[in-house]
Amino acid sequence: MTSELSEAAEEVLDEIEEKNVDFLRLQFTDILGTIKNVSITADQAEKAFTEGIYFDGSSINGFVRIQESDMRLDPDPSTFSVLPWRENVEGGSSARLICDVIDTSTGKPFSGDPRGVLKRAIERAEDMGYTVNAAPEPEFFLFEEDEEGRATTNTNDAGGYFDLAPKDLASDVRRDIIYGLEDMGFDIEASHHEVAQGQHEINFTYDDALTTADNVATFRSVVRAIAAEHDLHATFMPKPIPKINGSGMHTHISLFTEDGENAFHDEDDEFNLSDTAKSFTAGILEHAPAITAVTNPTVNSYKRLVPGYEAPVYVAWSDRNRSALIRKPAARTPAASRIEARFPDPSCNPYLAFAALIHAGLDGVERELECEDPVRENIYDFDEAKREEYGITTLPENLGEAVDELENDEVISDALGEHVFENFVEAKRQEHKEYLVDVSDWELDRYLEKF
Repeated sequence: MTSELSEAAEEVLDEIEEKNVDFLRLQFTDILGTIKNVSITADQAEKAFTEGIYFDGSSINGFVRIQESDMRLDPDPSTFSVLPWRENVEGGSSARLICDVIDTSTGKPFSGDPRGVLKRAIERAEDMGYTVNAAPEPEFFLFEEDEEGRATTNTNDAGGYFDLAPKDLASDVRRDIIYGLEDMGFDIEASHHEVAQGQHEINFTYDDALTTADNVATFRSVVRAIAAEHDLHATFMPKPIPKINGSGMHTHISLFTEDGENAFHDEDDEFNLSDTAKSFTAGILEHAPAITAVTNPTVNSYKRLVPGYEAPVYVAWSDRNRSALIRKPAARTPAASRIEARFPDPSCNPYLAFAALIHAGLDGVERELECEDPVRENIYDFDEAKREEYGITTLPENLGEAVDELENDEVISDALGEHVFENFVEAKRQEHKEYLVDVSDWELDRYLEKF
């Protein structure tokens, strides 16, 4: 349906002209978190804003069947950004707009759109009087490419945690990535080499949950594109190299009230956490096994979630150590009081992951769940008897177990919505089945000549 141009859309059209943009990428994600885009010429931008751009939804993983394939992309003008690596020799450039997916048969938001799933979680929070803020810390590896441009697992540096050059040979790559992100409007807080060789982290500032999810999707694209310019392959695979630390996406979350106060802060509490924050934390802990299917959605994710490699597997919270699932970071100001969910990894669909975390936390707030005392000891040092004494359970050990937990958790399955839930579970069941029947190099090396 044709509509009037909004003021925000008119500003984008002006910016397209000012910055000599000749192509627009209309971006969205499928249920598994893969970024998709439809490219249009800049002279189609006004039509995109007033009428939307139609596409075949049956071609997208988990969207719709062939007989109900027509979908529409409605670009969000607030997400307009010029792509820093796409300037052509004639001086033109390309830009990106993130879109909402519309079901043309109803004219309403498509229930299978992950961005729409997160919007529903945000609306639930708003109905309760809260704004959700989030800040993720996505980690990634940089690997060399072979002579044919294919990714290897050879790191291009021998650096470790917070190392500098010459060990951290990728510092120039991180610098270029940061410049590219800043050109796209990111406010970068810090970057550093992570624990493992070839592993890196770039942190961007807190923002509302929807903007943050959009930023995660953009971040992964920028990192990959700029790494490729350096003949490197960037991967957000959780555990690309065995027996070293994997990549996580620690996610900081807080709720703010309508008058701008941090609902998670309580000056009089020992941990400066309000009852709301503790109930929110208790909600995530209660639903953590089911959430894991969404925040850690690949068979490889569970190679990271093992004791001994700084990845949390124990369902508990702490104000001190990093062995717990949720940590209360130190905060310099009341506005900075927050919790940090340490189990998500960067292979997740950020829209679905944030939605699952938000719904779980809000369920805890609505039910006024009480939080157990924080565990201040290193849980990695606990034996099974001591964990049982403390009432500490563990996350699922593999994707199949996580999907079982998801199917048995009404809060998290409802958070995804029927369409996303059914298609997500079907895809993950198939992925785990394929993994179970595969024979790995490890098995061949261990057994082929032994038996």
